[in-house]
Amino acid sequence: WAMLLVPYLAGLLLAGFSWAHLPLLVAWLGGYLLSYYAFVAVRVGRLTRVRAQVLLYAAITVPAGALVLLLSPRVIVFAPVFAVLVAVNVVAARTGSQRTLVNDLAAVLQSSLMLPVVAVAAGEPVTGVLPEFAVVLLYFAGTVPYVKTMIRNRGDVRYLVGSPAYHALALAAVGVVSWWYAVFFGWLTLRAVVAPRLPLRPLHVGLLEIVHCVVLLVLIPLAG
Repeated sequence: WAMLLVPYLAGLLLAGFSWAHLPLLVAWLGGYLLSYYAFVAVRVGRLTRVRAQVLLYAAITVPAGALVLLLSPRVIVFAPVFAVLVAVNVVAARTGSQRTLVNDLAAVLQSSLMLPVVAVAAGEPVTGVLPEFAVVLLYFAGTVPYVKTMIRNRGDVRYLVGSPAYHALALAAVGVVSWWYAVFFGWLTLRAVVAPRLPLRPLHVGLLEIVHCVVLLVLIPLAG
């Protein structure tokens, strides 16, 4: 849920509020729930198992999405990108590979794209939020290998090396945008090195990431 809401809220902080943002939020959250049950149907090969949920969330998502397009037609430019990313998710659901790195990163990119979508819905140019979009994308992409080192792939040398290496590269990238982000990603890099050596439970990992999400939202207006 943090990955769904943080890019949306970051977009609001950068672009300001527009009436199109209300149906956009409904469509975004409804679309997430719709996709969840749709992927269940794809995975098990039976729509009947989740038909009620699919119909319910489709009835919420489709009208809300149509209203967004009515209020801000420009957001349609993002449709091809989302279509490709959803196709990746569908293939992963069909083949039972939903836990793969590629599928996780496709989901991260979908969520992060909500930041420029919010900006465009408010009538702002997408170029104006590209630095913040990159920072949000780099943060959430980093949570993928990091969480694997903490839970599902704990002890896997590939992720134990890859996660800190990724965060170090991300630190160098965000340092170009703002020193605020550099400090934040410096901490994330340290976390990627130290945390896998600590006896943290999944609950602790999740709570720490919620704190990081709040910090990131606070930094966005400061760095701007």
